[in-house]
Amino acid sequence: MKRIGITGPTGAGKTTALQVLEQLGAHIIDADAVYHRLLAESGELRAALVRRFGPSILDAGGQVDRKALGSAVFGDPAALEDLNAITHRFVLADIRTQMEEARQQGRPAVAVDAIALVESGLGAECDAVVAVLAPLETRIRRIMAREGISEDYARRRALAQKGDDFFRAHCDHVLENGPEESREEFAQRALDWFRAFLAE
Repeated sequence: MKRIGITGPTGAGKTTALQVLEQLGAHIIDADAVYHRLLAESGELRAALVRRFGPSILDAGGQVDRKALGSAVFGDPAALEDLNAITHRFVLADIRTQMEEARQQGRPAVAVDAIALVESGLGAECDAVVAVLAPLETRIRRIMAREGISEDYARRRALAQKGDDFFRAHCDHVLENGPEESREEFAQRALDWFRAFLAE
């Protein structure tokens, strides 16, 4: 079973690449979704966060209040580092469990979608780390259309992420999603590459 990491900035086309992998029988893991599920369900993660950031991060029902947690780390690089260290540990454990289950099911691949794939160390556990990249202006237009937000807000979101140079330097392969290319054309090119990779 191949383990594939999918990363890249928002609006580049990662969702299309993941849909292609799903067609090929891969089990898809969304690291963000894992994080949000664990925040809601894992008492162990909740306890670790309260130990570090205090009970003020909990709402009236005893659940982690994501806004309060965000406020606790906002503008404090050391606190953010601690938050990432705690959450990455739990998210990685969950992802490894899902990978093992997929292997036992006989899946041809597992694809992990994670914006911080490289930084979390998860990329090192993958057989290939694939970045999906697209020009900045193309990504801004896509984010605006997808989320119904202003150009200014979409631009700030896009510029807050790592640049293409980071992904080119840290990934094994880059799928370029050009401005002249339709979604279907990009999907076909991604399908061809992933099919060849899985056959190796």
